[in-house]
Amino acid sequence: MLRDVENHSLPRAAAFFDLDKTVIAKSSTLTFSKSFYQGGLINRRAALRTAYAQFVFLAGGLDHDQMERMREYLSALCRGWNVQQVREIVAETLHQLIDPIIYDEAASLIEEHHTAGRDVVIVSTSGAEVVEPIGELLGADRVVATRMVVGEDGCFTGEVEYYAYGPTKAEAIRELAASEGYDLDRCYAYSDSATDLPMLRTVGHPHAVNPDRALRREAVAHGWPVLEFRRPVPLKKRLPTLSAPSRPALVAAAAVGAAAATAGLVWYASRRRGTA
Repeated sequence: MLRDVENHSLPRAAAFFDLDKTVIAKSSTLTFSKSFYQGGLINRRAALRTAYAQFVFLAGGLDHDQMERMREYLSALCRGWNVQQVREIVAETLHQLIDPIIYDEAASLIEEHHTAGRDVVIVSTSGAEVVEPIGELLGADRVVATRMVVGEDGCFTGEVEYYAYGPTKAEAIRELAASEGYDLDRCYAYSDSATDLPMLRTVGHPHAVNPDRALRREAVAHGWPVLEFRRPVPLKKRLPTLSAPSRPALVAAAAVGAAAATAGLVWYASRRRGTA
């Protein structure tokens, strides 16, 4: 149970949420594989392998080395992709795919934090083009997410402008605390992965949600609460006061998420070609 409503004479506070397997039940990027297949971005074999990648992610998540390899694949995959083409594909399916996989427990926590007078911030390694619309659906006050560089031709250059991962998440939280006046000792953070330990250690109230084994060990050692979220629920039913996003908002969801979702496929295909 959260504390009572914030005393507004005290410094402000916020609750920082990781996204995948913390607020939603799947990977926000891998979830789009069927849409990419239907839109012609990937073939049937790639779509099936992406489904397998989703299974692996749900079974055990990704450790630091795997996340670093994913970043490298993302950079290689994105180069030359037309951003608008990808945005249009994601725009048609974002609400349909993401809405049903919001954890009921996470939605309740977001409501409770807002009721207590705290800001809610989504902090995700996924692309801003996907995370920002999801944050809007959730009623989040702010979003921190990965950003890719887009060239003057409207295509990805293959470079990562900002990578919201590991220590970078903690740095972003500290910067927000300085600019928004948050007292970090009174702030909350939630994540499922040990890669987010820097973020969790930055606040006074860290929580492990559906934790991987490494994070569970850390949480037990430090006496952090361990939460199990198990009930995905359609967001439009769980948060009826939040309106559905407009088409322009949906169109803003795009390429980084698309690229990240298929980045692992590039690695797999490269290995297949190499062995061949």
